[in-house]
Amino acid sequence: MKLLDIYIGSRFLKCFLLVILILAVLFSLIEFLSQLDDVGKGMYRVENALLLVMLTLPKCLLDLLPISALLGGVISLGLLADHGELLAMQNAGISAPRVCAPVFATLMLVIMTSGIMAETIIPDMEQMARKSRTRALYGAGVNVTRHGFWARRQNAYIHVHKILDEGVAAGVDIFEFDPRGRLKTFTHALSARILGHQQWSLTGIRQTVFKDRGVAIKGAASWTLEPFLSPDQVALLELSPYCLSTPDLIGYIKALEDGGQNADPYRLALWRKLGVPLTTGVMVLFSVTFVLGANRKVRAGSRITMASLIGLLLYFADQLIMHTGLLLNLNPPITAMLPVVFISGLAVWRLRLLF
Repeated sequence: MKLLDIYIGSRFLKCFLLVILILAVLFSLIEFLSQLDDVGKGMYRVENALLLVMLTLPKCLLDLLPISALLGGVISLGLLADHGELLAMQNAGISAPRVCAPVFATLMLVIMTSGIMAETIIPDMEQMARKSRTRALYGAGVNVTRHGFWARRQNAYIHVHKILDEGVAAGVDIFEFDPRGRLKTFTHALSARILGHQQWSLTGIRQTVFKDRGVAIKGAASWTLEPFLSPDQVALLELSPYCLSTPDLIGYIKALEDGGQNADPYRLALWRKLGVPLTTGVMVLFSVTFVLGANRKVRAGSRITMASLIGLLLYFADQLIMHTGLLLNLNPPITAMLPVVFISGLAVWRLRLLF
């Protein structure tokens, strides 16, 4: 039985890797073509677009995990059925759940590996992608980090801690140096609002002035910083909720809540991330119904086509539910888990028809 488990599990893994590779190439090509619109702006060249596609590829693979699991399950189990192997196993007294057990065991390893990547490698690569694209489009004066970004303006270095919602920044530090490289002033603002035309309105200001004979501290209610970054440039620097690790996502939600901003998109991203293992597992369970419930005369091509169409419909339904939930301000956990519940119900209904 151990050899049989290894055989079934390896067949599923090979089919899964083949599917996700094909989908990754397709989606990477689409992403590359979309980046060509920015080629020629600033220092952004074709090689920058290729680098961006490579750096965002792991995140693309993670997004393709559920549908790849569905198609991988349909293809691997379908090939067993087409070659008569599945029928031989059933005639030998091996139950359908026992046949599917190695598939789910292999899937658990895939999910664990993907989870580790989602918390370690993917956030760093997404940050590198944002950083390289920003530098190519707007020059080396802006440096993006996971905790905000740095920008240079003449003899001053500006650190923006967090970009919140609706053009609001939390925490702005300005380090201004004299021509000899000595720190002249340090200014901290509690918050800032982007007014447009590269103007920033700072509030809650505390400025420290360094002089030869001592230090002077001044305060101000508001202050205008110009020229700095436009709203379009800041939009490029905003953190995408789907490229953050779970601890960073939780911290960002807290920062938005502390600033009185809407954190629902980030809460939804958190719950969707937590729901990826469930969605992937349910997709494989759903794939079982295509093989066990199919007529023996139905070939692999028909099953794959049907599974692909249903997978696309489920994907678009998931996107529709997500955007509708944000539009109607629905509860993020409910919005995130509704597709999982729907697919689970559909899979259980089909299994009950079979057994």
